[in-house]
Amino acid sequence: MMVVRCIIGQHNLGLVCVAALLCISGSAVTASLFRHALRAKNNQWYAWLFLTALSSGVAIWCTHFVAMLGYAGDTPARFDPLLTSISLLIAVFGSTVGFMLATCRFARFLPEMGGVIVGLAIVAMHYTGMLAYRVQGQTTWNMSCLVLSVLAAIVLSVLAVRAGVRPGRRAIACMAGVLALAVLSVHFIGMAAYHVQAGPHALESMGHSEDSLVLAAAIAIMSFLILGGGLVSGMIDDSSRAESVEKLRRMALNDTLTGLPNRLNFHQRLDLELDWARENNGRLALIGIDLNRFKEINDLRGHRAGDEVLRILGRRLRGLLHDHSGEFIARTGGDEFLALCRVVSAEQIKGFLRRLEEVLFKPIRFEESEVLPGASLGVAIWPDHAADKETLINNADLAMYRAKADPGRHPCFYEPSMDEKVRTRRKLSADLRQAVKAGQLTICYQVQRVIATGEIRGYEALVRWQHPTRGTIMPDDFIPLAEESDLILQIGEWVLRSVCAEAVRWHQPYTVAVNLSGMQFVHSNIARIVANVLEETGLPPQRLELELTESTIIADQARALQVLHQIKDMGVSLALDDFGTGYSSLDTLRRFPFDRIKIDRSFFGAAQTSDHTQAVVRAVLALGKAFDIPVMAEGIETSDQLSMLNAAGCDEAQGFLLGRPAALADIVKNGQITMNHAL
Repeated sequence: MMVVRCIIGQHNLGLVCVAALLCISGSAVTASLFRHALRAKNNQWYAWLFLTALSSGVAIWCTHFVAMLGYAGDTPARFDPLLTSISLLIAVFGSTVGFMLATCRFARFLPEMGGVIVGLAIVAMHYTGMLAYRVQGQTTWNMSCLVLSVLAAIVLSVLAVRAGVRPGRRAIACMAGVLALAVLSVHFIGMAAYHVQAGPHALESMGHSEDSLVLAAAIAIMSFLILGGGLVSGMIDDSSRAESVEKLRRMALNDTLTGLPNRLNFHQRLDLELDWARENNGRLALIGIDLNRFKEINDLRGHRAGDEVLRILGRRLRGLLHDHSGEFIARTGGDEFLALCRVVSAEQIKGFLRRLEEVLFKPIRFEESEVLPGASLGVAIWPDHAADKETLINNADLAMYRAKADPGRHPCFYEPSMDEKVRTRRKLSADLRQAVKAGQLTICYQVQRVIATGEIRGYEALVRWQHPTRGTIMPDDFIPLAEESDLILQIGEWVLRSVCAEAVRWHQPYTVAVNLSGMQFVHSNIARIVANVLEETGLPPQRLELELTESTIIADQARALQVLHQIKDMGVSLALDDFGTGYSSLDTLRRFPFDRIKIDRSFFGAAQTSDHTQAVVRAVLALGKAFDIPVMAEGIETSDQLSMLNAAGCDEAQGFLLGRPAALADIVKNGQITMNHAL
């Protein structure tokens, strides 16, 4: 009641309202800046701490002096300039120390300690300001109210800081309200404790003079300007932070190269579209898209060309979308895309697929040449082809792989019976990756003999896969899978290294032949790998022969010629494998430094007539003699085939008749190879 009587009876209520508005506004700005200081790091922390302390000090000081100018005492009064200035410094300095401790997280109770210091700063500022208030009369103090004002300042300031450091949207509002209550409590409880007894010569009170009103207005305006500056700084930072968050969100949900949504964005959109389909009893089409010639573009023209192709496709794909049909396209991998479309009618989905094909098969101009990317499209419909999200994606993927295997059919819709083969193939591909890690691949050797004498010329290394449930899997079944997944690079290098390490321990200096995949030749520095393996294992280069097919070198003949000469310069032999099944170009034999021609086993099958086989063999032998290159026949399984080759003058052969592929331990056991254990 003393406080209420003091406010109503001894103050100008207009200035009291201005002081309260100043206090609440300043506390709100202080709380907002305090939250910025909590989040800031390094030099930004100092800047936000300064703004927080300045706004707090100005709010405390201006609240006090505007309210004091509204105090209508019975005696004339004036303000001591020095003590008034000191009181402002106390408010700013005390706030700085308090909020500095409150925003540091080095110790558990630092926010509470900071709140105590802020409360003491409010108290010290108020009573220093009261000392600056000089009146003509005797002043007395109600000590109970005075002590209460001190306790209120400390307790409320601690609560205000604790509210400010807590997470949540209400933190700023709570801190602002409690801090304003702390400042107002100190002032008006302190004023209730203040009593002046006028002296005998006291003049008429000046509490309501026009000069006091003008001074109060000037102080209020200046304080609002200062607080407004702090508020604008916080708003600018919040706006910049919001823009940064939005930019990061866009970066997180969109592919930076194409501008299309990324995999994360796609899954979010798919969840929404599936919810729409369930609620509206609708159907949803998911289209898997894989570019057909993207790897070729990267290999032949470089990654810059590949990136440009993706950028142009991204612009085209964004341009074909119709929002009203729920159409959506995302880039989910290097050359993989996924599209969504609500299926309203058969014609509508056909139209969307037609627009996709027009974009994907339209030529792209790049450096005065045209690139035709092409694509394989696989379609799965929800709920016709899948009951859940994962199955829908998987079935669209299966249909896309079927379209990729049969380029004449595009797009392909999911068909359970046909896509089961693709599913099995993909399962085997996943098993192969585990097989490489688990050491399930083994190497066996097939003997190569001189036909005229029967003596051993060397061995060809052949890789086998011992599957834990399917048994032995032949290279023709798993090598294509390895090439599709790039595992062939790892497998090929492992085979080369293992074979050379084993062959160097043979007592007999037999040649060992190792097959090179086209993927190895294109995607790795094979010459460097061969040189490193020979150096590490110590195998003489003359004992190593590398076999490769004509299709391996036909894509980039200039590079292939350079690489083959590098290998030849090491002393390693080169064999042209599967001759007669590919291009079989005379220009290949003329340009490339092959040491041996191998006639493919398909010419010696049971379905081939003897006359046809002899004609092919004679033709190849004639080429070999013309180019002075020895010829070896593969797949010899009967004595008639061997006799025919001998009569035709073929140099060497290998096949089941001459020796089946066997593990090295079995060959050593049979005595064909003896091991040099000293190595």
